Amino acid sequence: MLSAIFRISSFICLAVALVAGVLDLTRSIADRAVVMTPLAADWMRFSPQSLESVREALTKVHPWLWSPGFETLASAPSRAVFAALSLVFAAAVRTRKQRWQENFGG
Repeated sequence: MLSAIFRISSFICLAVALVAGVLDLTRSIADRAVVMTPLAADWMRFSPQSLESVREALTKVHPWLWSPGFETLASAPSRAVFAALSLVFAAAVRTRKQRWQENFGG
């Protein structure tokens, strides 16, 4: 059950990374300059209340978690953050293939 949730999460993160990449590519073509939208800018555009809630929660736990901890992550391009999350979720459910020597006790 948990592996199915991780696989779905990996797929969703990959889809979000692709959408963010296409949006950045479209903006780059329109502006005739390379555009890499940070995660914080995309998050602020879609749900500013939740970003503020995360900031308050992290500063309550420890101020260092927000600055520089989360601010560093939030300044990274959205597509890179979601692509990395997709890889983490995919790696969590990856099964190790058995080598042929292990089949024969070697």
